[in-house]
Amino acid sequence: MYTIEEEEKKELYDYQKGAIDQIFDRINNCPPNYHLLYQLPTGGGKTVIFSEIVRRYIQERGKKVVVLTHRIELSKQTSKMLRGFKVKNKIINSHVKELPDQDEYMCFVAMVETLKNRLYDKKLEIKDVGLVIIDEAHYNSFRKLLSFFKKSFILGVTATPLSSNIKLPMKDNYNELITGEAIRTLIDKGFLAKAETHTYDVGLTSLKIGINGDYTVKSSEALYSNLDMQEKLLTAYEEQCKGKKTLIFNNGINTSWYVYELFREAGYPVRHLDNTHSNKDRKEILKWFKNTPDAILSSVSILTTGFDEPTVESIILNRATRSLTLYFQMIGRGSRVLPNKETFSVIDLGNNVARFGVWSEPVDWQHIFKFPDFYLESIKDDEEIERNFMYEMPAKLREKFGNTDSVTFDVEKEYDLVLKRGQKSKLILEKSLEQHTRMCVDNSEDAYEARMLAMELKDDIECRISRYSQCISKSTKNYRDWLAEDYFRKLRINIVKEYQ
Repeated sequence: MYTIEEEEKKELYDYQKGAIDQIFDRINNCPPNYHLLYQLPTGGGKTVIFSEIVRRYIQERGKKVVVLTHRIELSKQTSKMLRGFKVKNKIINSHVKELPDQDEYMCFVAMVETLKNRLYDKKLEIKDVGLVIIDEAHYNSFRKLLSFFKKSFILGVTATPLSSNIKLPMKDNYNELITGEAIRTLIDKGFLAKAETHTYDVGLTSLKIGINGDYTVKSSEALYSNLDMQEKLLTAYEEQCKGKKTLIFNNGINTSWYVYELFREAGYPVRHLDNTHSNKDRKEILKWFKNTPDAILSSVSILTTGFDEPTVESIILNRATRSLTLYFQMIGRGSRVLPNKETFSVIDLGNNVARFGVWSEPVDWQHIFKFPDFYLESIKDDEEIERNFMYEMPAKLREKFGNTDSVTFDVEKEYDLVLKRGQKSKLILEKSLEQHTRMCVDNSEDAYEARMLAMELKDDIECRISRYSQCISKSTKNYRDWLAEDYFRKLRINIVKEYQ
């Protein structure tokens, strides 16, 4: 089990000092109501940077600072970090109704909704605020507060300068974006762990996109709660990260409970956590997770922000997302380095790597900031991603077909041959059926065993059907489903004929 220091580190690295100098250049040379956005990857130390900015700003300007967060955990962590920088501060949470002691503080850390309510109700007023820092600035809830700080310098900080609301782009609220060190650079310098990524192709065409632009919980739960996906998850864990401390992200509470039961029945140490847990239960579960070397924690997006557990060795994305921010947040939970941890595993079960690229690849944040619509329109859709699927039989399943030399079938190559010969395209499926029949019969003692083996070819068959339908330009889901049902029926019939 890894060990971590309890004390906050106050040391500033060169790239952090450089960022602070850049930001103060804007504070000193831009109008007092300038809106500046700063981007730095998760794990790069955004809180450290803006804590030093607060300390220096108060010292140099003598004006008050307000730091806005969107979750109570982040408020507490931020307040603690500021105290580490010798900045006396007060948290404005639901218990704070008025500020009779505000002259005793130069810095306030506020929950955005709480502060909004107090300001709208005219319950409190913070005087002489020169700087407002917005943590996790991509959340649009902060926008409601900007009208109360029209004369203040606004500094937004985020790992992903892409608005959570596509109708409210960040370029409309900020004058400029400054980008920090890239993930690859932070890895090379030893500040972040390197991700070893493993992807598993998943058919996502059954997923529906909701009004927020991401996949709906209902459609995600229907897919990820089914037996095939549960088995794929367990197989991926056992192949890539068995025995490692693992954090699993799901889209839906029901799915997470299914995952919990799956791993519990398999004999692994596992817990489930979602936003319905009490603070007491949450603390107990996270303490267990921290102190259990091979722990598995199944969660529902609750740990994407305000959670820092450097001992995480493996991240499993047991969900698909169309949110670039969420993609980086989830993987970032495993990127913290320790003296004996330089790498971590990422298991992708939602085609997210195909959609957004590898986590450590360069991202043109300036372009995304200036042209968010262009970026969002360029995200690959699921059909485009699935066109490039190439089925690879898992090692355990391949052992069951040990009597067969080759289990692969090149649909596109066969299609080209059929076209050249002027034959009907259905010959491709007939040839594929012949191979699958042979595979099942050659590796079984009787018809029953062969038909059981045929059931395990489901992913292979679906991939072949998908590639075939693309070749003949008929790729509707209903057509593919019909082809697959017909294929399975014929395969079972062929197996019985072979034994007769």
